[in-house]
Amino acid sequence: MKYLHSAEVALHNSADDCWVSIHGSVLDLSDFLTSNRGPLAQPIIEHAGKDISYWFDAKTGGVKTYMDPDRNLTLPYTPMGRFLHVPPPEPTSDWDTDFGTPWWKNEKFVIGKLSTKPRKINVVNTLTQQEYVLEVCTEETISEIQDRYIAYNGHAASYTWKRLTEDGEKFVAMDMDKTLEENGVIDEDLEFEKLHIPDNFYVPRIHIYYNDDLTIA
Repeated sequence: MKYLHSAEVALHNSADDCWVSIHGSVLDLSDFLTSNRGPLAQPIIEHAGKDISYWFDAKTGGVKTYMDPDRNLTLPYTPMGRFLHVPPPEPTSDWDTDFGTPWWKNEKFVIGKLSTKPRKINVVNTLTQQEYVLEVCTEETISEIQDRYIAYNGHAASYTWKRLTEDGEKFVAMDMDKTLEENGVIDEDLEFEKLHIPDNFYVPRIHIYYNDDLTIA
């Protein structure tokens, strides 16, 4: 399953295009909300494009609860407003329980994993001299990053990806099945943060070299 970073999730922030993240999983609720318009959909719509992990218990995966001192009952904790598939606080005849698995536990809505940390790289096309700064996920392999780059170059698969060695002497081919870090492209953001250096002060450069076997775009 592919990784997505928070900025990608944030783009899907409407009732008709709604993604949310919950404890590391990214869910696409667009069609679900289209079929379930109403007041109970509103809290979800208002949080479209955001991380809503704090709505749910990390251990049980269920909605967080609290003890109602007046009734001595454990009830769902929904300060954002009661939402779809959360039972009402009082028994009622119009509460429909035949929806099966609640949406936050339904794997069919999961479209990816939320990256623990995005990072930027500068991809330099040595054939055209074009450069593009990509925001990628730390967990992605070079092959998966290449898939992102296809948006800028339909022939991306016809290039060899290389990095400069630490001594600056030569460029070496990268292992497409490994991550940037595993290929020796270290993420120095935390070190820059300690030194109060802006995170855009240095963006690692990856050079791609054109091969003869041109793919079909």
